[in-house]
Amino acid sequence: MENDIIIYDIETQETFQEVGTRDARKLHISLIGMYSTNEKQFYSFTEDELPAFWRRLEQCKMVVGFNNKGFDDVVCSAYFPEMGKVKSFDILEIVHKRLGFRVKLDNLAHATLGTGKSGDGLKAIQLYREGKIEELRDYCLDDVRITRDIYNHGKNHGKLSYSDLAGVREVLVDFSLPKELEEEQAPMNLSLF
Repeated sequence: MENDIIIYDIETQETFQEVGTRDARKLHISLIGMYSTNEKQFYSFTEDELPAFWRRLEQCKMVVGFNNKGFDDVVCSAYFPEMGKVKSFDILEIVHKRLGFRVKLDNLAHATLGTGKSGDGLKAIQLYREGKIEELRDYCLDDVRITRDIYNHGKNHGKLSYSDLAGVREVLVDFSLPKELEEEQAPMNLSLF
C-alpha cells in the first residue's frame, strides 16, 4: 500500500438540512468506497469499518476525488483528525479553475466516458436508511469507478469533456502529480492505531 493513490468517495447518513448546518463535519459517514491504484482493486468500508480505511490513508501517497476537498475530506476530518496531512487531489477544483464554474461529475462522465452515475446522494441516504447496504456499496463504488475513469482520462489525454447549452465542449486539465509527489516518498507516519 506504500505510495498508493486512493481514489475515493463517501456517502453520508443524512443531509445538510437534517443536521441543520452546511458544516460537512456534522455529517455521519454511511460508507466509503475506494480504489487502490497499486492493487487495482475496489474496497468499501461501513462506519464501523472506518479504522481500516484510516490505516490505508496513513500509508497512501495521495487521495483523489471529485469535490473531495470541499466535502469528502471535510466529512472524514471529523472522524480522522489527521486528514489534513493527507495529500488531496480534487478533480472538480481543477476543472472549476479552468472553466470558472462548477460541473457535475455526471456531466463529465456522460460527455467524457459516455456513461453516467446511477443516482445521487439522496438515493444513497435512502439505501442506507432502508438497510440496503449491498446496494449502497454498488452505488458508491460506481461513483468511485467513474471518478477513477475521469481521473485516468484527464491524466492520459490532458482534457475532459462536458456539456452545456451549446453542446459538448472540452476543458484542458493537468492531472500530473504535484511536484512534491513526483519522487517516491516514504509513507506518512501518523501512527494512530
